[in-house]
Formats: sequence, structure tokens, C-alpha cells
Amino acid sequence: MSHPLLYLLFCFLLLLPFSTVAQTNGTVDVGSSITASAKATPWLSPSQDFAFGFKQLEDNNLFLLSIWYYKIPDQTIVWYANEGVPVSTGSKVELTADKGLVLTDPQGQELWSSGSVLNRVAYGFMNDTGNFMLVGGGSVDVWQSFKDPTDTLLPTQIMESGGVLFSRQTQKNFSRGRFQLRLLEDGNLVLNTRDLDTNFAYDAYYRSDTSDAANETNSGYKVIFNETGYMYVLKRSNQIILLAPGIVLPPGDYYHRATLNFDGVFTQYYHPKSENGNWAVFWYKPDNICVDIVGKEGRGACGYNSICTINDNNRPDCSCPLGFSLLDRNDKYGDCKPSFTPSCEDGDNKSSNGDLYDLSVLIDTDWPLSDYEQLKPMSEETCKNSCLQDCFCTVAILRGDTCWKKKLPLSNGRKDSAVNGKAFMKFRKGDLPPQPTDPSFPPPDIKKNDRTLIVVGSVLLGSSLFVNVVLTGAFCLGFFLIYKKKILKNRDGPKAAETILRCFTYEELAEATDGFKEELGRGAFGIVYEGVLQMGNSRNSVAVKKLDRLVQEKDREKEFKTEVNVIGQTHHKNLVRLVGFCDEGEHRMLVYEFMSNGTLASFLFGEMKPSWNQRSKIALGIARGLLYLHEECSTQIIHCDIKPQNILLDDYYNARISDFGLAKLLMINQSQTNAGIRGTRGYVAPEWFRSKPVTAKVDVYSFGVLLLEIITCRKHLGELETGLEDRAILTDWVYECFLKDRLDALVEDDSEALNDWRNVQRFLMVGIWCIEEDLSQRPTMRKVTQMLEGVVEVAVPPSPSQFYSLS
Repeated sequence: MSHPLLYLLFCFLLLLPFSTVAQTNGTVDVGSSITASAKATPWLSPSQDFAFGFKQLEDNNLFLLSIWYYKIPDQTIVWYANEGVPVSTGSKVELTADKGLVLTDPQGQELWSSGSVLNRVAYGFMNDTGNFMLVGGGSVDVWQSFKDPTDTLLPTQIMESGGVLFSRQTQKNFSRGRFQLRLLEDGNLVLNTRDLDTNFAYDAYYRSDTSDAANETNSGYKVIFNETGYMYVLKRSNQIILLAPGIVLPPGDYYHRATLNFDGVFTQYYHPKSENGNWAVFWYKPDNICVDIVGKEGRGACGYNSICTINDNNRPDCSCPLGFSLLDRNDKYGDCKPSFTPSCEDGDNKSSNGDLYDLSVLIDTDWPLSDYEQLKPMSEETCKNSCLQDCFCTVAILRGDTCWKKKLPLSNGRKDSAVNGKAFMKFRKGDLPPQPTDPSFPPPDIKKNDRTLIVVGSVLLGSSLFVNVVLTGAFCLGFFLIYKKKILKNRDGPKAAETILRCFTYEELAEATDGFKEELGRGAFGIVYEGVLQMGNSRNSVAVKKLDRLVQEKDREKEFKTEVNVIGQTHHKNLVRLVGFCDEGEHRMLVYEFMSNGTLASFLFGEMKPSWNQRSKIALGIARGLLYLHEECSTQIIHCDIKPQNILLDDYYNARISDFGLAKLLMINQSQTNAGIRGTRGYVAPEWFRSKPVTAKVDVYSFGVLLLEIITCRKHLGELETGLEDRAILTDWVYECFLKDRLDALVEDDSEALNDWRNVQRFLMVGIWCIEEDLSQRPTMRKVTQMLEGVVEVAVPPSPSQFYSLS
């Protein structure tokens, strides 16, 4: 948060005692609305225990449509709309008669609604239980937030059979995460991890054991959180099974909530109503998530290659072992990437492995799901040597006289006394292995002036009313004058607070790339070089892009930094992360995280055809990345050059869009086609050629072409040289196969795709919709993503014959 906002917020807090809060009876009339801003007034429950509205997030431009505790200091969020995706300033929620609650972005485009209702909404009501209700004619409930839970249950809330809670992705990212709490049809309440792309549920790591296969009438069918704060599974025989038997609620008046935390631990908390304090834990499940997750698939409690350790609060801490670092530095619970990958190339063959590598020792550490060889009997020395001489081996685990060898990726890692063994982790000689990732972040540095603020603020809040008024005015005026002086002093100088990106010098990047020696690729935007940079305690591979022909304007340095900051603030798992830049003299460079598996083009059009499962996952990842750029950034970003060469693949072959935002940095006539047109031949939307306004639909068109390439593993304009003239233009060939119902020709002998024919057909129709000549007929990337996920039905696209002239 910037200093001006801090000062203003501090002054506002000092004046709070003198303001009055309008009372409410909880009723919200049809037509009422709230616009997202820092000053927006929420809809309160009669007791003002709960509020419904826009909760401002750490990024002051982002808001979450949510319900939260209004009176307690931390104002904990208990429900949120739009699957936790925040919206920007100026977005609006309105209560309508026919669609209930409707959330729109600043341009008026609908992002979320509570859903169409048969009985028209008469009014809304924010209940003192934390339940927001829509009431129709005859006082009939037509919708309520309790029936559409997110990650939290509240007293009086009931979870029916088939109900589900989703964790957040991280503590501050409210998008749906990896963990679920579900009441299964068989009567069991379970916790499990899931695949984010397909929603496939992995094995449960907690079960309530409330099913009864022999007698269905004795199975659980409801989870009830009663008014007193006890939670239980109710069986059809009316038998009650407490989820925390033997634990007695503390005496007193408390708020209660039960939340599936982002780290997968389902916890019931309580908080005193009458005084300040923190949420205290009443009970939690499972007892030890690090060791209780024992399924055969999935990442486990932490990410791949990570180690889970239970902390003093019985919650998991995740860390990377020696030789590994976080794939996403902002997600300490995520995957860890190796500083090197053991290989069986000529330089890393079996006979020389002992000369190239050494082993570090980890006590009571294991990754139980990554074995590929078990050796018995084995001594410690022979177990070590076996791993050293094996080019596939990443780590060896020794328990007793049994040695297990494991290869990447390592999953379900844990450090616990129950392991009772040793892990021998391989690292390359000559490279000092980096220290394990600290699971905690250092506290913010509080400067002397800031401490003064805190002390003076405390004195003021304890003073009399008159003194408060006088001192508050003088205090705010003084800091306004001080900060105005700072602004004038620093107006022309760069401010470190402008961006979290690192600004590199030209010499640093020249040294990192060994004089720009190792070229990774080149295109219309410049040349990309491989490099290695010291970041924190580890040396990380990076990709350095030298830009050329930048926008030639008087204030180009300011424009460049502004746009780089916009790109640097983007954060999504399907975007290549920008870690820094260089803006020195004539040198303009961008520094990205290095993607080890290269471009989608080399992966897709190589000698070996990738599996259909991999291809479909990549397509969905690209769609989600574009959706983020178009609708979920604080500033909309149109890519303008979606093609296989601009899609990179990380260590686990996840799609990562690169070069997004470069259109803002480059000259308008920079292109491989006609002047004034951005993009690449074959992927350019027709409106570019007709001088029509360019919208996000140009990316939809390019994605459609790319999606057809992913389905068929054929280049859009790549078959002329092979003599297959009928397939020279991919879109024409796809249209022809679609008309003749010869879709099997598109995937040929791909048995995996043929066995998943319904999804292949759905993807194909989505691709055809995306390349509609009329941009108004093309779907948005949100709808594209929903159609690919199978959430929205895909209509049969129009006759493709009209497109032949365009091709």
C-alpha cells in the first residue's frame, strides 16, 4: 500500500469514533446496488454482525464480492462470489427481480449472478446468521448463500448429501484450491485433494465413517452446524455422530465458523463477541495432514518435490529440499523445481554419475509415492552408491535394510518421526546446494517514522474527544505537508515502491547470459537468451529478452516502466512470470523465469505426437491464461500474437503464455505481416485487415486456430511441402472433415483421442466457434473456458462453407 493511502487510512481510522453508522434492518430492496470502491457501504445484517458487499484486498484496485464479520477487527470473510475471482474498482453488484444478484465489471459485462429464478425476487435479506437470502413472493426463499457455500460453514448452516466446500488456492488467493470437503452419497464426510484442471478427486485423507453399506437407512445424509456451535453428521435413522466427540465448547458468547483452510486442514474456530482477540481453534481434521495423505496420486499436502512438516499449530509447513527452489516464489505451498535434472545423456551416464554427483542426508524424510526400484538387503553405503551410479535416481530412502530409489517428480513428501529412515538426495558436485526454502517470510521493516505513527496513534485513541479532534486535524495536516515535500523531492527519480520487479543493469544481464551467447529463440519482438542469475540463496535459470524498435516517444522511459509494472503485477499459473527488467540507455530488456520444456511448437510438431490428455490439459491452460489477461487483470491485456511459439511449457508441461503485454511496449507496425497489423500469418483475426477496432476477440480467433492445431498436431500452414495440398490450410481441412462427419481423420491413429471422442468433438466445435469471421459471434474467453471444461454446452457451429473465401 502506498504511503499516501497509509496516511489517509490512518486519519480515517482516527475519525471513526466520531462517525455514525446507519442502522439497518437487513432488508435490501430490488434495484439496490453497490459499486466497488474503498468507500463503498456494504449491506449489513440487523445486528451488524455480518456485512455483504465488496471487500477491498491488498491490491487496492481489487475487490471481492463477499460476506464478512463486520464487528471484529480482522473482518474475516466467510463467503464469496464468482468462485473467488476478484474484480476491479468500478465493478457493481445489483439486486434484480429476475436474476437475483448480478455482478458486472466496470464496462457492464456480467461476471456472475446468483441465477435465474422462477419466483421473482421481492427483496434481499442479510441475516444475522451470515446467510444472505433472496426472498420471492409469498416470502419463499429463492436463493441463499448458505446453499452455495465456498470454504466456510456457519452455525445453523446445513450441508446436504452431495454438498462440497472448496479451499482457497492460498491464504490471499480466493480462487478454488486443491482441497475439498464433501458429503458423499454413501453418507461419508470426506476430505480429499483434487486436480485443478479436471476436478478429479484423489483418495480421501479423512473419512467420518458414517456410511453403512448394509443398511442405507443408517447412513449419514446431512452435516449440521447447530446454533450452539456443535457440528455433527445426521444419519437417516436420526442418529447423531459428533465430528469432535468429547470436546466441550468454551463458556461464553462466541462467534463460530468451520473453514476448509487453503492448506487442507478443516478447522472449527471461535472468537469472543464482546472483546478484541484472535480466532482460537476448537477442533480440526485431520490430525496430521503431512502423513495422513496416503493416496497413490496427486501432490500430497504440499507441492511436487516439496517436504511437508507439521508446525506447532498442527498445520503444514512446506519447504524445498537441498537443490530445489520454489517454482512460484509467491506460493510457498506450491511445487519445487530442481536446480538440475538427472539425465542419462552421454555426460551423465551411469558409469560417471559417482564422479558428477554427491548426496545430502535428510533425516526422517520420505516421498512414498515415487518409487521405481526396491532393493533388499542393502546397507547405507550400498544404497547411496546405487543411487549415485543410477542416472534416473534423484533420491534414495533407507529404512532398516531396504533401499527405495525414486525419480522426479517426487510427490507426497513429508518429514516426520513416523518415517524412521534416511533420505539421500542427489546434487551436482561443484554446486553448493541452496538452503531449504524458509516457509515463513520476514516481517515488514517498520521504519522509525512508522513506529512513531503507531505510538502517537495509540495516545490519540486514548485521549478525550476534544483533544482527539484537535490533534487529529493537526496530525493529518502535518503528514500531508511532509508527504507533499517527499513527492516534490522524488518526483523525477525512480521509486522502488513502484514495482516488485527487480531492475537489472545491462552489465548484470550481460554477465548472466555470458555475453548474450546462448540464444533460445528470436521473433518480431527481439531475441531471447538463456542466462543464470543469483536470486536470494540460489542461482536460477532465466530467459532474457532484448527488445528492439520500442515506441519512440518523448517520455518512452516513463511509458516503458509503467507498462512493465502493469505486466509485472499479473500473476497466474498459466502465464510466464516476469521477474525483472533493464531500462538503461538504449537497452530495454525483460527477464522471465526459464521454461525448461521449450515452446508448444516444438512439443506439438515434433517426431512424437503428445498424448491427447497432455494436449487437452495444455489447451485448457492457455484458455485460462487468456481469460485472466482479458477479464481478471486490473488492466485488460490483449495479447495480439497467440501462436505455438509464444506458449511455453514448464517442468510439468503446464502451458505458460509468454510475450503477453508486449504489444503495449512495441511499435504498432512491428509485425510479420502487413503494416499496422500485429500477429503472425495464419493466426491473425480478419478484423485486422478491415481497419475495425481491435478487441479481445482477436485473441479468441488466434486461440481457435491454435486449438485446432493442438487437436490435430498439424501446423496451420505447414503441409504444402509434404504434397498434402488438401490439408495445406488447416482450417479448410477441419471444415471439410466437419461437414463430411470425418472427424476421425483429424486425429488419425490417436487411440487415446478416439477413446475420448466426446471431448475431442467438443474441443473441435469450440475451435470452430472461435474462428467465426463475425467477431460478434465469437465467444469470450470466459465462455470458451467454460465450454472446454464442459460446464457450458457447446452448440453446433454454423455451416463453415462461408469461411472458405477468408482462408
